[in-house]
Amino acid sequence: MGKARNLIVVLWWYLAGGTVICKDIWDVRNNIERLPRVLNFFPVPIPEECNANDGRRKGICMNTYECRMEGGKSYGFCAHGFGVCCVFTATCNDEISNNSTYFVNPDFPDLTSGMTFCSSTIRIADEDVVQLRFDFVHFNLGQPNRRTGVCEEDVFLVTRGDDVQKNLVLCGLNSGQHAYFDVGTADGTIKISMNMSRRAVTRLWEVRITQIPFSQRAPTGCLQYFEGTSGTIKTMNFAENGRHLANQDYNICVRQDEGACSIAYEPCHEDSFRIHPNRDGTTDEETGSGDGEPRQSDDCNDRITVPCDSEDLLLTDDELQEGILAHCETTHCGGSLCAGEEGPCRIESTVTPFVIGVHFGENVRDVSPEDNLGMCLNYEQLPCNV
Repeated sequence: MGKARNLIVVLWWYLAGGTVICKDIWDVRNNIERLPRVLNFFPVPIPEECNANDGRRKGICMNTYECRMEGGKSYGFCAHGFGVCCVFTATCNDEISNNSTYFVNPDFPDLTSGMTFCSSTIRIADEDVVQLRFDFVHFNLGQPNRRTGVCEEDVFLVTRGDDVQKNLVLCGLNSGQHAYFDVGTADGTIKISMNMSRRAVTRLWEVRITQIPFSQRAPTGCLQYFEGTSGTIKTMNFAENGRHLANQDYNICVRQDEGACSIAYEPCHEDSFRIHPNRDGTTDEETGSGDGEPRQSDDCNDRITVPCDSEDLLLTDDELQEGILAHCETTHCGGSLCAGEEGPCRIESTVTPFVIGVHFGENVRDVSPEDNLGMCLNYEQLPCNV
């Protein structure tokens, strides 16, 4: 009992930053040398997310011993020094079982070339997990077919069992994007596959995979879920000399802030909205999208949809005097987000929840890639009028 009491005193003195200036019969110096190993077994009360000391990655706060045994690497301290920020990485043929794991190409941070296949299995850690979130920190694969938008040569594929309709399929440049994937009734494992062509293309990927419990899930049907008063929304593979992907049908959702009653969208720049409008292969760059005529909706094979109400369309006094009725156009395509606007424009919606639908159909070979760049929009939530 006396030895244990001496160790407790030494431990508290050590943690307080004190200096031991004497020894007792139990050799205090040797005990202090053992203290770091003792502290390794002190449990971190709650394994929370932490910021790595590289200023870039995120990890899980746990004690040093657990981090090492789980195959992670410590990046600085957390929990007031009782834990370390443990970062997990995985690459081809690895099983991913830890939350907040970075799936990287074999040569990361260098580019990888010459490989044709890479796969990994995600093991769901807890029965409360209902979604996976993929944050594409770096994602640079081969581009889709320029004419059709189909991922043919390089394909990033996430699958769960035999449910093909729920697969996530991507290619091209998607750094900075994210996606949610429903775990569903999978057998506890999700598979990631990277199918790559033999072309001399250099590739780079760093994908953070987070397992999301039911209490923190994104709304049902939202492939992307944004939080914050303002932000930027892009379709997949929105890049210079790129084009939007074919066979995309998903929702982009924005969490409604407290005190916000509407949301505004406007293009990031004058060329940031190009979605080919017509099924017959013709393009009208003057009218663009949302011209208020039913014809426009019928012509939009590839399109985005923004729920709105007629009150969202503000008319000038002259238009009101002429008896023009406010018409809410939910479907947008073409060379402009708004009707008759050659430059940037702005649309507002009071419909909640805040959702943008992305609907890109099957490939159309007679369409110019330049007319199918995709969409980049800045959004801003607007406060309620008091």
